[in-house]
Amino acid sequence: MAKMWAGRTDGAVNSLADDFNSSISFDKKMFREDILGSIAHASMLGECGILLKEEADKIIIGLDGILTDIINGTLEISSTAEDIHMFIEEVLTSRIGDLGKKLHTARSRNDQVALDLRLYLKNNCKVVKELLFSLLNVICIKAEENKQTILPGYTHLQRAQPITFAHHLLAYAEMFKRDVKRLDNAVDIMDYSPLGSCALSGTTYNTDRDYVALKLGFKGITANSIDGVSDRDFCVEILSCFAIIMMHLSRFSEEIILWSSWEFRFVELSDEFTTGSSIMPQKKNSDMAELIRGKTGRVYGNLMAILTTLKGLPLAYNKDMQEDKEGIFDALETVINCLSVFTPMLKGMKVLKDNMYKAAQKGFINATDLADYLTKKGVPFRTAYKTVGEIVGKCVKENKVLEELTLKDYKKAHELFEQDLFTEIDLKTCIEKRISKGGTGYTSVENQIKGLKEFLQNG
Repeated sequence: MAKMWAGRTDGAVNSLADDFNSSISFDKKMFREDILGSIAHASMLGECGILLKEEADKIIIGLDGILTDIINGTLEISSTAEDIHMFIEEVLTSRIGDLGKKLHTARSRNDQVALDLRLYLKNNCKVVKELLFSLLNVICIKAEENKQTILPGYTHLQRAQPITFAHHLLAYAEMFKRDVKRLDNAVDIMDYSPLGSCALSGTTYNTDRDYVALKLGFKGITANSIDGVSDRDFCVEILSCFAIIMMHLSRFSEEIILWSSWEFRFVELSDEFTTGSSIMPQKKNSDMAELIRGKTGRVYGNLMAILTTLKGLPLAYNKDMQEDKEGIFDALETVINCLSVFTPMLKGMKVLKDNMYKAAQKGFINATDLADYLTKKGVPFRTAYKTVGEIVGKCVKENKVLEELTLKDYKKAHELFEQDLFTEIDLKTCIEKRISKGGTGYTSVENQIKGLKEFLQNG
């Protein structure tokens, strides 16, 4: 069957080339955006007198009917169509006759597809943002429940200093808060309508691009028609946002995987979000967290793919740009699926507080506080550091923790040690003394939770 663009050629494309060229299998996701964009365009053509008002109205009624029929399932999108744009136009023409062919006046598929993709991503970034807020809400609840829960904080995956579990969780809250802001910023930068740029140089018709932009909810129009059809920066930026979200989910998942192992036993995942082994009956595998960690790589790959596709393209539109959609659709779906699984998994996760506290006791993580004890008595920090290092070495040899040494033992190491040192190295005291803003101290954590609640309330 000849194509609607037949003219310069006869439109009879080799079947292999036709399949290779087709994008209907993935761009059909944008049927709603394509139809809404066409409705706004038809309305503008009528308002500007480019079409008769009754012609524009008839086109709009036809498009509304197509949208309704696709949504309710009475119209199936044909897999043999070249793309979603041609499919909609073909159905419209079959329903209202040659008037349907007038819809494409003063536009090109180049600006049409750029518009559809922007609309689709705007709508779906709202979904991602809502899911991030759901996750932040669960983190807030978990932090509230664990303001007094002590565990070892790590550097180099070695026990370092005592912290509260709330403080650790709130670190991820800060990451996801930035993800929300990044996503908002990316959508804000993208929020300009390219429709009316046509193929690349605009049109000879006296159109009203601002009318279309306002009708579709954009804050303005793209300023340059060449850029309007060839820009895919917004895809790169949104994919970058998705990649960073996945990186944060992956780091969090990695810790949950470690924490739920027998070596840590800090948390236990609910049965709903774990699996078993086919031959080892004792196993409870954190497969959902592992899959999220694994799926991060495919989102990274989609980001690199679009960057590589765009890096050598001359202006304006090139068919290479058809490759923008599958990757960003896949990344979007991956992020949505991962957030949808991660949030209830975290919500149902049981915190094993006693195990966390026991691990904190055994890691000499109050050694810095012991050194600070001497420093506050006038001992140079490096001298105090060496003294405490020797004390820790003694404990390791004798299989003891700092709290188990006697004052006599401490006096042998340095004469300035007094009985009050045991209060200073108590883990709860170590937490309380972290009074700096943003630290693990109880007041600081309360303020961080308060800040998170305000962020969630302000949306």
